[in-house]
Amino acid sequence: MQKLFDEVNFLDKRCYDEFGLSEDILMEHASTGMAEYIRENFAFGSRIIIACGSGNNGADGIACARLLHGEYDVSIFYVKKPKSPMALLQDKRAKSIGVFECLELRECDVLVDAVVGTGFKGEFDETLKTIMKKLNALEAFKIACDIPSGLQSHGECAKECFRADISLTMGALKKGMYLDEAKEFVGKIKVLDLGVCRTIYERQSSWNLLDLSDLKLPYREKKNIHKGSFGHLAVACGSKKGASIISAQSAFRFGVGLVTLIGFEDIEIPCEIMYSHNLPNNTTALALGMGLGDEFSNLELEQFLDNNLPLVADADIFAMGILSTILERENLVITPHPKEFVSLLKQTNIAEINVEILQKNRFKYVEEFCRKFPKATLLLKGANVIIAKDGEFFINPHGTSALSKGGSGDVLSGLVGSLLAQGYAPLESAIHASLAHTKLVLAFDGASFSLTPTDLILGINQL
Repeated sequence: MQKLFDEVNFLDKRCYDEFGLSEDILMEHASTGMAEYIRENFAFGSRIIIACGSGNNGADGIACARLLHGEYDVSIFYVKKPKSPMALLQDKRAKSIGVFECLELRECDVLVDAVVGTGFKGEFDETLKTIMKKLNALEAFKIACDIPSGLQSHGECAKECFRADISLTMGALKKGMYLDEAKEFVGKIKVLDLGVCRTIYERQSSWNLLDLSDLKLPYREKKNIHKGSFGHLAVACGSKKGASIISAQSAFRFGVGLVTLIGFEDIEIPCEIMYSHNLPNNTTALALGMGLGDEFSNLELEQFLDNNLPLVADADIFAMGILSTILERENLVITPHPKEFVSLLKQTNIAEINVEILQKNRFKYVEEFCRKFPKATLLLKGANVIIAKDGEFFINPHGTSALSKGGSGDVLSGLVGSLLAQGYAPLESAIHASLAHTKLVLAFDGASFSLTPTDLILGINQL
């Protein structure tokens, strides 16, 4: 697990004030880190162009050019002439050893974007838009210095944003790099140190990035046990029965001892799943909403929820009047996708917005929801999943577009419900279910367009 920060200027200032590290020293470490990455990954003599702006992001790029000069065919393309004191200093140093300035973009092996950094806001002017288009059109391996030019600190992207294969970010991870929109532009992300290791450079943060290694699976370590030792999940079976069956199968394969579908019609179900019109007495957790439709009346929903059992709520529940009652429960996990979360925000009088506004401000509205409903655990689906409860926030960035299929969310709800039924706390259930969900898609070896919920469920035994 790694820490995420809105910005790192205050961390840089701490280096100046407490550790005696100057701005120049930090910049030398940043540029050395970029140069070392290039040395490790590209052959001696490769052609490198570093596109530089007028500020300190450009200064990092100029310093990197100086460090590579003599080993590589490196040149600087000045998008804007140096202006900041550090950019002017680095330009003077680079020129003193003969670093070449190219006046027009040309084919190269490596293209480094050092045009603008975290201070950028708004949109590029027409000249810079044209240059960004040209940079993106070049056939080269593309490296962003700190963050891709055009990506704003809170994550929103300019219309013409640099598309990096990798972002070599300085000092610590920036939260804005993990907004859904940013995923198109950042590529892989690697942190470079600035003269002190990250454990010293970083401070506390309420936002964290989940690593796949954080996943804890529900292994069965005790020997004197039986099926009841691993809980009993009851899944409401609505009018779209396939969704609840998917969730039930997902939960069963993820370790829960028993799964019962609760419904009012006799239906054909997998042989390992039970079916009942009533909630079993030994139920340890509930799953509600997946394919629910209008199968349950309000009274029947109230009866299903007339207990203090842990609950995972998804899908259709976000359009129902009983939602406000559900949000007051203890031991609750809700798993909306963006459209459902927009509906939830409106129903709870937090905000009346559309999906586009939400996607540009996901962090803000997650925090607002958690302030109003501190007992609820939120799992907001997206290209990067956000998991949050009260003042703790986590981002799972490991999903892929292969999950953009009907039923994938039902698998996830089943994973969450399984862990709740086995006794995991709601926040733990959401974190580990989400990590398992994304690890399943990463392990899938078929074409990205071909993934089905059944593939995910079958893959659970390989985790």
